[in-house]
Amino acid sequence: MLIQWYPGHMHKASKDIREALPNIDLLIEILDARIPYSSQNPMLANLRGDKPTIRVLSKTDLADAELTREWQNYLEQEQAVKTLAVTTLQPDKIKQILELCARMLPEKTQANKVIRTMIMGIPNVGKSTIINVLAGRTIAKTGNEPAVTKQQQRINLKNNIVLSDTPGVLWPNVENRNSGYRLAVTGAIKDTAFQHEDIALFAAEYLLKAYPALLQTRYQMDNLPTDPQVFLQTLGKKRGCLRAGQQVDMDKAAKLFLNEYRAGTIGQITLETPDMIAMEMIDLAIYREERALKKAAQRRRS
Repeated sequence: MLIQWYPGHMHKASKDIREALPNIDLLIEILDARIPYSSQNPMLANLRGDKPTIRVLSKTDLADAELTREWQNYLEQEQAVKTLAVTTLQPDKIKQILELCARMLPEKTQANKVIRTMIMGIPNVGKSTIINVLAGRTIAKTGNEPAVTKQQQRINLKNNIVLSDTPGVLWPNVENRNSGYRLAVTGAIKDTAFQHEDIALFAAEYLLKAYPALLQTRYQMDNLPTDPQVFLQTLGKKRGCLRAGQQVDMDKAAKLFLNEYRAGTIGQITLETPDMIAMEMIDLAIYREERALKKAAQRRRS
């Protein structure tokens, strides 16, 4: 799925981040624990180099606990990366970010020098709530809608730590089609940017394979369908998502299903695993190579 939602302030924010990064000592990237790979900003991967980075997996109360631990082990294989799994209901654990900053830059801490950090993350990942906990006061506006923060700000924290906040940033081209779908399923993209049924079918297909017991328990289906279209139709009938003539309103059923997933009503669910991503990266490499060959052929013909 191609993302068609990239507000102008995100373009400006991306430019500002690029310009500020050389003066930053440590990065704090907030990831959605349900999609730890798909919620990473590829721009950061290209620009970070070996800069110390803390990857905070938020919303762990909505994610599969076993897979969260698996993702932490996977992410920490990268040089100079540490992880922390939190929920916005764990202020004491969130404050451990400050301790991690000090431990990852001991030379700055011992010399009593200011540690310049930058916090970033996709929209609706809980970044503003985390900032408010770290600051000990309400600084960043919070909300359930993507793209609440619109501009950068600098915040003085404890222990000689200065935090540069950035708006929640997506990127104009998500090459991995599955990542685009996962971002939409979790609510990182405004619902006006896609068809609810399309996104719900993607989620249903994955959940029917990976978490069938949770679906069966939540929706009390004696014979759980294996086809996502049939599943949504069955769900729509059970929940009264009907039009005239007793026809299932698939858009209404899709919205209901997505809202229950996002709220954690179905259960603690993670939409991707490190092994899945490894396979998708192979497919993506093939896609990039084919695209490069097509462009080269077009240039030769022109």
